[in-house]
This record gives sequence, C-alpha cells and structure tokens, in this order.
Amino acid sequence: MTRNQDASLSVTELNRLARQTLEQEVGEVWVEGELSGVSRPSSGHVYFTLKDARAQLRCALFRQRARFVATPMRDGDHVKVRGRVSLFEPRGDYQLIVEAVQAVGEGELLAAFERLKAKLDTEGVFTNARPLPYPPRHLLVLTSPSGAAIRDVLAVLSTRWPLVQVTLIPVPVQGREAAPAMIAALGLLNRQSALDPARDAILVTRGGGSLEDLWAFNDEHLARAIFHSRLPVMSAVGHEVDVTLADFAADRRAPTPSAAAEQLVPDRAELLARLRMLETRLVRAQRARLDTEAQRLDHLRARLRHPGEVLAFRRRQLEQLEGRLHRAMRARLETARQWEHQLRQRLALRSPTTRVIQAEQRLALARHRLHQAMPRELARHCERLGALARELQAVSPLAVLGRGYAILENDQGRVIRRAADTRPGEHLTARLGEGRLGMEVKECLDEA
Repeated sequence: MTRNQDASLSVTELNRLARQTLEQEVGEVWVEGELSGVSRPSSGHVYFTLKDARAQLRCALFRQRARFVATPMRDGDHVKVRGRVSLFEPRGDYQLIVEAVQAVGEGELLAAFERLKAKLDTEGVFTNARPLPYPPRHLLVLTSPSGAAIRDVLAVLSTRWPLVQVTLIPVPVQGREAAPAMIAALGLLNRQSALDPARDAILVTRGGGSLEDLWAFNDEHLARAIFHSRLPVMSAVGHEVDVTLADFAADRRAPTPSAAAEQLVPDRAELLARLRMLETRLVRAQRARLDTEAQRLDHLRARLRHPGEVLAFRRRQLEQLEGRLHRAMRARLETARQWEHQLRQRLALRSPTTRVIQAEQRLALARHRLHQAMPRELARHCERLGALARELQAVSPLAVLGRGYAILENDQGRVIRRAADTRPGEHLTARLGEGRLGMEVKECLDEA
C-alpha cells in the first residue's frame, strides 16, 4: 500500500489498517499455551491470556463459541485454541478471537462426544436400520435454505431422478437454536405423515465445518428424536471424515449431501442405458424365438398328414379297442359267474340251519353233563360245610358256655372280667349256653 509521505493517519485509521492487515495476512491459526487471567463477565464472553515461557497473547472467546467448551477453563490449564488474529481498535490491543478451545491431547468436545455416544449406544438409540424407500416418492429435506448442502442435493436429484418430489424444511444447522428447531421439525413431519402417506423419507443434512460448527448434530435430544421418528431418516452431515450422533441414530448415513442424494434415488442415465440394453436383448431373443418357431412350424408341416388318413387310422384303432372291450367284458362276466358259483357252494356249507342244529346238539350234551355234575358237586360242598361247622363248633365260645360257663355283661354290653369292675346294685346280664339271666350285684368280694 503506497501512501503520501507528508500525509498523516489518525489513530483510528492506523488501528483499522493494522487490524485489516493482521486479519488478511495471518488469518485463522492454532495456538498452544497456558491459560492465565481467565475472566467471565456477565455478558457470557470469556477473556483470558495465553502465554508460554517467553511471550503472552490476549484472547477473547465470545459467548456463541464459549458454550461449546465442555469443561471450565481454569488458570494454569494447558490448551490449544483456534482463532483469528485481530486488533481491538479502541485500545489498540493485539488479540486472538478464539473460535475453539481444546485441552492438549484429546479435545474436550471429542471427549464429550465419546461419552454421549457411549451413553446413547447403551440405551439402544443407534439400533435403527429400517430400509428407506427406493426411490422415495416425497423426500423431506431438513437443512439451511441458504447452505450449499441443499443446492448439492437438488442438483444431484434433478440429474439422477427428477420424478422425486422434494420439500425443503428450512431449519438452522448451526448454533444454539439449531437442535431444538430440527427436533420440532421432525415431530411436525411425523405428525403430518399420517395425513399424507406419500411423505416417506427424511434427509437431515448440512455441509462441512469444524467440530463446533457441527455440534448441533451431536445433541442428545436430536439423536433421540431421529431414533423415535416413524419416517425413516438418512443423515448426511459434513464431509466423509465428519461423524455425528445424528449419523449413528439415523437409519442410514451418507458421507456428504451429494452422496446422500445418490443413495436415495437411482441414476436415470444408468436406468436408460440398462433399458436400452434390455431392449436390445429382447429384440435379439424375439428374433431367435421367431426363427426357432419357424423351423418348428416347417418340421410340423412336413409331418402333417391328410385328415382322411388320420380318420382312417383312428377308425381302425377304435375297432381294435372295441373288439378288445367286448372280449374283456365276456371274460369278466365269465369270471364273475364262476366266482358266484363258488360263493354259493361256500354259503351252502356255512348255512345257518346247519350251524343251529350243531349248536343244539352241543347244548343238549352240555345240559346232560350239567345234570350229572350238579348232585356230585352239591354233595361234596355239603360234606365240606359239615366239616367246617364241626371245626367252628369246637372253637366257638358258645361251646364253652354249653359246658356250664357264663359271660357277664354290664348295661353297656362290656364283658366283666374282674369283680372290681362292678359295684353293688349294678345290673348285669349273664349269657348262658341257652338263654340269658338278669342279675344284680349285692356285694363285691376280694379274690383273697
């Protein structure tokens, strides 16, 4: 920049010139150092100094970026920051406008991402794998209306499959309001899908960016909303190396918005080429079939005989079959007559009258044997009964009574065995060999 040596600059102009030079020449850089003098005023911005052993640098982390820092920033922490070199014109302070802060080693955002990913995976939020309609009839695209993602998607769809109906659902894809807006849009689309069944797929997409830029797609509630969506969801966020929780929760992931459009619909040019190839194969197959059938027709025409010859041949066959039928009928009737004669002879041998006469003879013989056996059996049983009666009489208590003994019983029918079991005045019954006696106890005497 050439300036007049005699011209002077105001302080404001010099500071502005210095700021523009720094922002244009240095731009965005990563700087590593130790935090010092961390200040958090009520505005939500964070101011701090980044220093090493030989120098220090003033830094400003504005509120919209500060919310992406997962852990508190403390004095003495060793961090790596990404930002734009600039100059604060009112005071002429050289500073770094910070866009992202990472702990040296694993970044805090990456650590928060891995923790949330493990939590949702344990809960089964990443289990969706429903097939998407191919091609969809009505595709609902959730993205920024001014981003490159929607232009890429529409360009690919119009080239590959212009028949698909596309509805853009404009939502912010970066910042604090992005995740709630996408969650509300998903809920509305699922409710409306019941009224319009043609809406059969959702594409959630945006272009590339830093981890902080894509952080809205790592929102826990957005991942759950995608998981619970009744409509199948494809996620295409960032570039191929970018992976978000929305990608894991969706039914299918595409590495880029353009790749998502390519996966959703077939390629019209490929289908046309395939149709032309199939048409060529069909024409060839048709010609080959026609040639084959023509040859077969010529062969059949050569084999074709006059109808009179065919009728004469069929007439001779009919006469032969008729003669064979008559002979078979006569043979069958003769066999049936012989079989009937045999059955009549066998029936005569097994006549019921003969069997009745034989049964009567057996009955008479059995009756005679029964009349002879009954007196013998009766005598034998009577003799055995007498013997048993004599044995019973020998051991019967009544026989003992017959020899002059008696059995004493009280009023309850209990047998009296001892004098002590009675009392004076008690009435007893004496059972004799023949008859009974009523008795009254006058006195109980001891055995002595």
